[in-house]
Amino acid sequence: MTEDQAKTDVRGDGAAQGGGARGNTVDGMLRRSARRTPDRTALSYADRAWTYAELDDTVSRAARVLLDQGLRPGDRVGAYGHNSDAYLIGFLGCARAGLVHVPVNHNLTGGDLAYIVRQSGSALVLADPDLMGQLPDGVRTLALRDAEGALLSLLPAAPPYDGPQPDAEDLVQLLYTSGTTADPKGAMMTHRALVHEYVSAIHSLDLSEADRPVHSLPLYHSAQMHVFLLPYLAVGAENTIIDAPQPQQIFDLVEAGRADSLFAPPTVWIALSNHPEFADRDLGALRKAYYGASIMPVPVLERLRGRLPGLAFYNCFGQSEIGPLATVLGPDEHEGRMDSCGRPVLFVEARVVDEAGKPVPDGTAGEVVYRSPQLCEGYWDKPEETAEAFRDGWFHSGDLAVRDEEGFFTVVDRVKDVINSGGVLVASRQVEDALYTHPQVAEVAVVGLPHERWIEAVTAVVVRRGEVDESELVAHAQESLAAFKAPKRVVFVEELPRNASGKILKRELRDRLS
Repeated sequence: MTEDQAKTDVRGDGAAQGGGARGNTVDGMLRRSARRTPDRTALSYADRAWTYAELDDTVSRAARVLLDQGLRPGDRVGAYGHNSDAYLIGFLGCARAGLVHVPVNHNLTGGDLAYIVRQSGSALVLADPDLMGQLPDGVRTLALRDAEGALLSLLPAAPPYDGPQPDAEDLVQLLYTSGTTADPKGAMMTHRALVHEYVSAIHSLDLSEADRPVHSLPLYHSAQMHVFLLPYLAVGAENTIIDAPQPQQIFDLVEAGRADSLFAPPTVWIALSNHPEFADRDLGALRKAYYGASIMPVPVLERLRGRLPGLAFYNCFGQSEIGPLATVLGPDEHEGRMDSCGRPVLFVEARVVDEAGKPVPDGTAGEVVYRSPQLCEGYWDKPEETAEAFRDGWFHSGDLAVRDEEGFFTVVDRVKDVINSGGVLVASRQVEDALYTHPQVAEVAVVGLPHERWIEAVTAVVVRRGEVDESELVAHAQESLAAFKAPKRVVFVEELPRNASGKILKRELRDRLS
């Protein structure tokens, strides 16, 4: 898609008539909640709180401020900030103004940051003041907060925007993939795709206005924003945003009755379960635990369930290109299949295929492919990558999985992470699960490294909890694995490299250790 096409799409005939009587947009979900429960608290952050009516009015003022910057509907607007109410308002203001929001990982700097800003063609970047100096020269910026002339400080004096509204088919966001295997690609998300995904999340995750969710993961990441925060705003829940998943702050919110629902990737759940206060704090008010973004080791899940037997666990699986929720394993579906990622959500159709794209029998590993109204329109300015991903009417996920006869999917690995050891394929997850059962293993990632004899040697990269050596861990793995699957080498590190969504960067491990 080109820049001119984006502008035309966003300001189509429906937009000129206020989006049409049947228009369904991301910011429209908030507007409905504001009309239904105007005085209910929608959002709290730090010392600020917003009712639904206040938040909706503020979003309209943000849309006016953004358009007053000289932007036109269809322009891309980067967002380079930490978690805050201002970050959310900036996104919803873009949505209401017909702009295309481009969330950027606030940990990116240098060439990685410049790549996304320039590849997206962002006309303006909303940024926190402490991050401004990281942006490339020549990029127009507007501070999100904490500065005179920042977005938050400009809102009270701005009149609410009441001009043409976007249409459901218009682009609202470019969700850049995490780039663990190649340069990030901007998945083009429409209002229609995200609204369908919100309904899937509400239905499959049992989201309710009675819940009190705490949002601790970065809001630039699609899971926290689009699986939890926006769907929870759609149902009218009371939301709390915090800066980061700090265990003590989360424990405090739970004990104070301000949080009963939490989403976190496995790396954060591991950190919570390993925290010295985890065993002693009163966490009985926590009712719903959601995990996803990467594979949860079964031994870790068993440890969490043992400590909090009344907590309902949901496994959320998917990827940015599908909004990002594709499958869910509900709390009553874990027994006997704790390594499964569940069944497809309301608006997703999935199947497992071979290299030729033909369905394989249940119980056979293959690539997961999707059909869904939640899917992106393709990758921004990358026609070849779009054509490669969308083939024969299906989106090819790159995930290797097995489907059972009841329709439950179990992810074996990323297609690119399967290890070829002596001509035999080894799933890294199976080796990781075996090593996680050792009491002195805190975290582990298994990768294949080049080897003259084995093609790729199964290599375990381990963060230790206590004293343990390589030979002991290899022997432990061999107790439950065939000899060819056991690690040929164990490397000990202080921490594993990961992006802020919790995904371990195996590409970085392979590059570093090779």
